[in-house]
Amino acid sequence: MLIDAPSLYFRAFFGIPESAARAADGSPVNAVRGFLDMLATLIRTRRPDRMVCAMDHDWRPDWRVALLPSYKAHRLAPEGGEVVPDTLSPQVPLILEVLDAVGITHVGAAGYEADDVLGTLSVTQPAPVEVVSGDRDLFQLVDDARPVRLLYVGRGVAKLDDCDDAAVRSRYGVPAARYADFAALRGDPSDGLPGVPGVGEKTAARLVERYGDIAGILAALDDPGSGFAPGLRAKLAAARDYLAVAPKVVRVALDVPLPELVTELPAAPADPDRLLALAEEWNLAGSARRLVDALAQPA
Repeated sequence: MLIDAPSLYFRAFFGIPESAARAADGSPVNAVRGFLDMLATLIRTRRPDRMVCAMDHDWRPDWRVALLPSYKAHRLAPEGGEVVPDTLSPQVPLILEVLDAVGITHVGAAGYEADDVLGTLSVTQPAPVEVVSGDRDLFQLVDDARPVRLLYVGRGVAKLDDCDDAAVRSRYGVPAARYADFAALRGDPSDGLPGVPGVGEKTAARLVERYGDIAGILAALDDPGSGFAPGLRAKLAAARDYLAVAPKVVRVALDVPLPELVTELPAAPADPDRLLALAEEWNLAGSARRLVDALAQPA
């Protein structure tokens, strides 16, 4: 099980009021509690034997920005870095401390996003693999042949959408392997991807279905007999420069250099004393206990 940690802890932060989860000194721990409870639920219900939490060591890599300057530009803080709530930032190191005490591996890579770490692990770790995220871009990792599935948490961890290739096709009208081309055409305001103006999901899906990918679409543009309606041809032609780079931006890297990882999920905390100390200091006893109980459940 590969965990998109930023996706989950952001979801936890905004899903649990700060007033409902504070340490003794008043510090909010809502993201920590919610994240640990999500892990406990996933472990209890999906019963993985291996787990890695992927981290964002670079949320907006230079190589993606060089290709598309608008990439995540709307989330850039005036002083640089990502706009992150002031009360969330201090909770991320605490999440990592708890993971270390429990013995669940977390990893990131300089110059890459968590998505890229997840993509690389999805093709290098022994299958079957389940990727847990609320990021639609990760539909592209679904691969029935390995198999790799996406457990999409758009409605929360308790209401996972367990997605194989048929589910991606049903949702978007394209196979998972072509999701990046589809997303580049459609655009995604949350990532600063403009898409092709005037091309929505249905048109994007039809184009991918007919021409295979964006390279095929661009090749067809140069063929007067390719059958594009004049209006659509004009829209695509106007977006040619964008279409030449967008798939590279959307496509998840599958070759991130990562260290050797211990992926086995422990049956008991690696450092129980440290976990107990963290739970007491940060008022995390309930969440820590639920996670430990989930780890200890019989196979």
